[in-house]
Amino acid sequence: MERHQVAVYLAALAVGAVLGWTAPDAGPGLEHAINPVLGALLYVTFLQVPAAELVRSLRDGRFLSAAMGVNFLVVPLLVAAVFMFLPADPAVRLGVLLVLLCPCVDYVIVFTGLAGGSGRRLLAATPLLLAAQMVLLPGFLFLFMGSDLADIVDAGPFLEAFLFLIVIPLALAWATQAWAAHRPVGQRVSDGATVTMVPLMAATLLIVVASQVPKLDGGLTEVAGVVPFYVLFLAAMPFAGRAAARLCRLDAPATRAIVFTGATRNSLVVLPLALALPDELAVAAVVVVTQTLVEVLGMVAYVRLVPRLVPADNQPHQSGGAGKSHGPDAGKPAPF
Repeated sequence: MERHQVAVYLAALAVGAVLGWTAPDAGPGLEHAINPVLGALLYVTFLQVPAAELVRSLRDGRFLSAAMGVNFLVVPLLVAAVFMFLPADPAVRLGVLLVLLCPCVDYVIVFTGLAGGSGRRLLAATPLLLAAQMVLLPGFLFLFMGSDLADIVDAGPFLEAFLFLIVIPLALAWATQAWAAHRPVGQRVSDGATVTMVPLMAATLLIVVASQVPKLDGGLTEVAGVVPFYVLFLAAMPFAGRAAARLCRLDAPATRAIVFTGATRNSLVVLPLALALPDELAVAAVVVVTQTLVEVLGMVAYVRLVPRLVPADNQPHQSGGAGKSHGPDAGKPAPF
């Protein structure tokens, strides 16, 4: 499955789309499965990052500066550059802002690792990225749309995501690591869990697409106008991320991680925000869902293209200390 993981993911997307169109009534039930399967995926991801390495990576000031800068300076500037060209419907614009202004903190780590990026350094940055978007999103909405819409952001979904997608999987992963270090059965459990990475990633993509495709029904006209902007965003961010990483003198694995954190958005967390909007703004949820579908296809392409944009042997600078990458994400793309 590792050798053919891209084909596996494309098949999962296709099956999810067909399931979503042919069995739309299953959508609500599948939506409840998103967080459990995503939590399991992140548990397996965290399991492959030693706790000591994660703590040391928090001292990697250059990487953290690049990650924060690309997400909360470069991305808002890019959104501002295209904002006036978005469809005039306030609900559509609000959906675009909600999803593009919030960096992903979950499956971005998996895709980063698949492209040979430094997953452990990005993992160390996820609490900061989640906290920063909670604080900054109301201000961004105020700047773009005025005070009437800035107070719609509820911290609840962010806190819930932080607990169930970051804290609990990370604690379980560290407990498993400690178990594996002292008991052979713990090591067997750890080894068995790590081989489930590809199936869990495929299940996540299938469930997300199958649960969200039915919501596109009746909103295709509204979302058609934003798809080009999502594609443009995905096309621009690799170059913006690479530039930010070079400014901070990061190595190739870290640069790939910066590219991914700049390009992937937090659609699974902001979707509950969009679903809680008043009826007159209901289209915003459809706009968020559309970004999810565009992004998962884009990430499959990124896994192939980012290692070519940032070659592993193109490392003119090495960041010291925790910045040096070791282990499975040390700059070598996963085999396809």
